[in-house]
Amino acid sequence: MSNAMRSETPIETPRTQPVDTKLEVVVIPVSDVDRAKRFYDGLGWRLDADFANDADFRVIQFTPPGSGCAIIFGKNVTAAAPGSAQGLYLIVSDIEAARRDLIARGIEVSEVFHDAAGVYAGKDEPYLFGRLRIAGRDPDHRSYRSFASFKDPDGNGWLFQEVTTRLPGRVDADETKFTTSTELASALRRAATAHGEHEKRNGGKHDEGWPDWYAEYMVSEQAGKQLPL
Repeated sequence: MSNAMRSETPIETPRTQPVDTKLEVVVIPVSDVDRAKRFYDGLGWRLDADFANDADFRVIQFTPPGSGCAIIFGKNVTAAAPGSAQGLYLIVSDIEAARRDLIARGIEVSEVFHDAAGVYAGKDEPYLFGRLRIAGRDPDHRSYRSFASFKDPDGNGWLFQEVTTRLPGRVDADETKFTTSTELASALRRAATAHGEHEKRNGGKHDEGWPDWYAEYMVSEQAGKQLPL
């Protein structure tokens, strides 16, 4: 390139708001399509599609309750090895309730365990997320710290992760929503407990404005904002 054609100063382009790019589908590699269909149907997930163009292609889509992202699997859908999908996270507001639901459906699921953040695997080995599992729920019931795991028949690995309070900025407070009645009920119970402490701090007097306090607490909790006292 000649000097005449080369710009001496970089050309700055204006920053624009990124285009919405919603993750909607995750591909799960399976070996037996009908067996996988029975398994995910048994989880209570919604069957969205099951179609085949010919004898060599079939695709099935399921969506977990309350999820904006679906999974697909089938015949000649992916070249990945069956069972190679690992660390697939399912966010729940009540880890114990999610685990009980799977057990009632006859699905084998691990005991609840928690994240050992701040704990080291060895003298010279720093802790890596998910490497250390400590039995039981997080002692302080912190958001993002309690898990349970299960696998589909091919060994694809799923994790329940309990999230009650989102990290700041993760959820727009103006767009806060609860996608299931169970999720809403859990949020209401947490708000009720916190409101009880709020009334104690104010001399035990009944708070006539409790609906407004509940609403502020629930929205702030989900959006990762400072909670009302």
